[in-house]
Amino acid sequence: MEMRSEVCGVALLVMLLSGVQAFLPGGNGGNTHVTITENALMKKMSEVCKAVVESEGREFKPTGSSVEELLGACLGSATGQVSAAKFHEALNQIYMENSLVDRDFMASNPHHFNSESFSGGRTLITQGTAAIKANIRKGSFQAARETLGRVLHTLQDFYSHSNWVELGNKATYPALIRPDLTISNIADIYTPTCSDCASGTCPNQLQPFILSRKKLTSGYMGLFSAYKPKGKCSHGGAADLSSTQNPRGGISKDERRAHNADLHNTAVSLATEASLELLEDIRGAAGNKDYLRLMGIARSAVLCFVIDTTGSMADDIAEAKRVSYSIIDSKKGTQDEPSEYILVPFNDPDFGPLIRTADPDVMKAEISKLGASGGGDAPEMCLSGLQLALTGAPASSLIYVFTDAPAKDTHLEKNIKALTHRTKSAVYYLLTASTRSKRSVSPQARSGFQLYYDLALASGGQVIKVSKADLPRATDIIIDTSTSALVTILQKARDPGSVESFPFLLDASVSKVTVYITGDSLKFTLHSPSGVSQSDSAGKGSLAVIQTVGNLWRVQLNSPIETGLWNISIVPTQAYTIKVTGERHPRAITGCL
Repeated sequence: MEMRSEVCGVALLVMLLSGVQAFLPGGNGGNTHVTITENALMKKMSEVCKAVVESEGREFKPTGSSVEELLGACLGSATGQVSAAKFHEALNQIYMENSLVDRDFMASNPHHFNSESFSGGRTLITQGTAAIKANIRKGSFQAARETLGRVLHTLQDFYSHSNWVELGNKATYPALIRPDLTISNIADIYTPTCSDCASGTCPNQLQPFILSRKKLTSGYMGLFSAYKPKGKCSHGGAADLSSTQNPRGGISKDERRAHNADLHNTAVSLATEASLELLEDIRGAAGNKDYLRLMGIARSAVLCFVIDTTGSMADDIAEAKRVSYSIIDSKKGTQDEPSEYILVPFNDPDFGPLIRTADPDVMKAEISKLGASGGGDAPEMCLSGLQLALTGAPASSLIYVFTDAPAKDTHLEKNIKALTHRTKSAVYYLLTASTRSKRSVSPQARSGFQLYYDLALASGGQVIKVSKADLPRATDIIIDTSTSALVTILQKARDPGSVESFPFLLDASVSKVTVYITGDSLKFTLHSPSGVSQSDSAGKGSLAVIQTVGNLWRVQLNSPIETGLWNISIVPTQAYTIKVTGERHPRAITGCL
C-alpha cells in the first residue's frame, strides 16, 4: 500500500515523540506502528466493503487504487463523488493515539509488554476492546477510534518486545484478544532468560532452557534506572539503561538490523495479522455498517428536520410530517441511507430540544409526536432552531426547514452563514402559504422571508414555496435534494431579476443532471451544445423532462447526456435562483493523498 502524506506525517510524529520502544524504520529500512496499522486498516476496510457490496448483490470492482475509488466501489453509485476526507480524518485519529502511547505511557510496562508484564498488557487489550465496542454501540465513534489506536499499539508491541517470534511461532497469540483464554508458561522473576551480548547485536541471546521449554519472556526497559532482575533480557538500545547490565544487549525487534532482519520481518507480519484479528473481532460485534462508520465511512449525509410547531402550522404540519416520512422511507435500506437523523422543533419563544438517532423508525416516531400550538405574532424562532441543528449535526449534513412564517430572530443571520460555510451543510426551506402569511407583517418579518433565500443560497440549498395542496406533488422534488450523490455544477441568484443566460459545462463524468429554478412568473429556454432548444412550456421534450410545483421548476436532462457547453436563458419578472446538480463519477487521483 503506497504511503499517503497524512500517514507520512504521523509516522514522523511517532519518531519525534519517542524512539525508545516503538516499531521504527532502521538504517536498512523497516516498519512503524503507523505502517503496520495502516496496512491492517486498509485491508480490513476492503474486506468489509467487499462483504457489504456482495450482500447487496453488487460486485466490488474499484475502478482504480485511489481511496476515493475504493470508497466509491464500497458505497455504490448512489453516493456520486465520494470524499475520502472523513476516512483520512478517522485514520489519523487512530494513528495519533497509537503514536501517543510512546509519549503518554512511556514508562508503563504493560502498555509495551516490557519487563514480562504480560498480564497487564493483555488486560489493557481486552478491556480496551470492550470499551471500543461499547463506544460504538453508543455512537461515540471518536472515543472508539482513540481507544483503538492505543490498543493496537500495545498489541503490536507484544510481537516486537517478547520472545514469541524467537520461540518459533508462526501464528498470532489468540490469548491476547480473547478474554476466555489466559497467557501461560511465563518465565518467573527468578528464571534467567538471556545470555550476555557485549556487542548488543547478537542474533539470539535467549537461554537454551527458555527456548526448549518455550517459556514466554520480554525485555526489561530501564528508562530511569539500570536495574533489572538477575539474568533477565533487556529491551535494548541506547535509551535502555538496563542493557548495560549483564546480560547486556536486548531482544527488541523494533528496528530491522543485520542481526535481526528475519526476526523483525516476522514480528511485523504477526503484528499486522494480530491487528487484523482485533479489527475483525470489533467488526463482528459492531456489524459492517457501524464498522464502516467507525472508520469514518458514512453511507450518506446526516438528515436534519427543523419543523415549525406554532399554531398556524396546524393545517400544514401533517404534510410536513408526511414529506419527512417520505424522505426517510425513500432512503431506508438503500445504498443512500443516511447514517443518522436529527429533529429540531421550534415555536415561539421556544426551540428544541435536538433529537438524534441512527434508527429511521425512531426518527419517524419522534416526528409523529409533533403538534401545532401557540405562537401569537407572525415571525417565529426559525433561525434559533436552525442554529441548534447546525451546531449539533456533523459536517455535510442536509437540513430541511418546514415553516409558514418569516424569521423573528434575524440577528442570527451572520451566525447561520458562518455555520453553513464551516460545516458545508446545505439548508432547504419548505415554505407553505397559510392564513397567517396573508396577514399584515412588519418590515422585519418581510425581511425574514427574503432571508431564507439568502441563507439557502449561501449554503447551497434552495427555497421551495408551495401551497398546502401542492406540497404532496413537491415530495419527489424534495427527495431529489436528499441524495448525497449530488454535486453542484452551477448556482446563481438574481434579485432583482434580470434577463440572463447561464452556461454550464458537462463532460462524460457527469450523469443525472437536473436544473432547479425558483421564481414566480418567469420563462426560460434550455439550449444543448449541438444547438437544440426546449422551452419551459414543453413538459417532455428532446432535451429534458420539465415539472413545476409552487415556485419551483425541475428540469431533468434526458439520458444519455450530450457533453459540451449547455446554456439556459431566463426571462423573469421577479427575483429568481438557478441551480444545476448532477452525479459525478470518481476519477483516479494520482500522487500522495
